[in-house]
Amino acid sequence: MILVFGRRDDAPIALVLEALQALGADYAFIDDRHLDREDIVTTLGPGGLDGLVVVAGRAIPLGSVAGVYARILGLPPAVERYAGQRARAFQAIFLEWLDLTPALVVNRPRAMASNASKPFQAQLIARAGFATPDTLVTNDPAALEAFRRRHGRVVFKSTSGVRSIVEELTERHAARLGFLRDLPTQFQAWVPGIDIRVHVVGREVFATEIESEATDYRYAARSGAAAVLRPVEAEPALRERCLALAESLSLPLCGIDLRHRPEGGWVCFEANPMPAFSYYEAETGAPISETLARMLVRASAPGG
Repeated sequence: MILVFGRRDDAPIALVLEALQALGADYAFIDDRHLDREDIVTTLGPGGLDGLVVVAGRAIPLGSVAGVYARILGLPPAVERYAGQRARAFQAIFLEWLDLTPALVVNRPRAMASNASKPFQAQLIARAGFATPDTLVTNDPAALEAFRRRHGRVVFKSTSGVRSIVEELTERHAARLGFLRDLPTQFQAWVPGIDIRVHVVGREVFATEIESEATDYRYAARSGAAAVLRPVEAEPALRERCLALAESLSLPLCGIDLRHRPEGGWVCFEANPMPAFSYYEAETGAPISETLARMLVRASAPGG
C-alpha cells in the first residue's frame, strides 16, 4: 500500500498520482483539505508501531503501508477556519507517524527540518564536500557594509525554510536598511556562473541547466527577464556528490541548487527537501514523477 498526502491541485502531487495510476499501483490519497472527514489512530505496543487510517471511507492498516509521498504545505485557510482543531489533530498524528514508520517516506519531517535554518543546512552541505557561498547573518548595518565592501556584489534571502525571493543588494535598498536591526537577514557573496538544479530521486539524478539574467530565475518574469531550462547530464563526480548529500540528509527526494563557476567547480546554495519538481519536469521532460512513483512501488513490492 502507498499513501500520498497533499492537495490534488498541487502539480507535484498531481503528477505522482497520475504516474501511480499508470503503473496500476495500489494507493490511497489523503487530501489535506478534507482532514476533518478522515480518521487516524496509532498504537505502540510490544509488536511495534501499528494503527489505522481511514481515507474516504476506506480503512487502511498503517502496518500495510510501505511507501509514502507527503507534501506538507500547511492547512488551507478554509480548513483552519471551519475544521481547524480536528484537521490539526489528524496532521499532527500523521506527521509523528511519518517519523516513526519503517515505510519509505518521501520525506520524513525530521529529515526536512535541516532546511528550517539555511545557515545550519549550509554546514551540512559543506560537510558533504560542496563549497558554499561566503555568508553573513546579521542585524548590524556596519557588519553588512564591511561584508559588502569585501565582496562587492551581495545577495540576500531568508534564513528560514520559508520560500523567499533572492535579491541583489543595491542602492535602492538603502532606505530599508534601518529595518535590519529588527530583522536579522542572511547575506551572501554573489557567485558568478551557471545555475544548475539537480533532483535526486533515490539513486537517480536529473540535472537541469538554467540560463537567465534574473538574480532568482524562479521569478524571472517579475523583472522582465526570461529563464530557459534545458536537461543536462551530470558529470560522474557531481552525480556522486549529489547522491552522497541527499543520503547524508536522509532525503530520498531533494532538489539541490548549484552554480557552476566560470573557472570550474561547484557552489551549492541549498538542498530543498520538498522540491516543486513539476516546473523542471514540464520544461525538460525529465521523468521525475514517474521515477518517484516507481520508487514507491518498489518499496511496496514483496521484498521491497
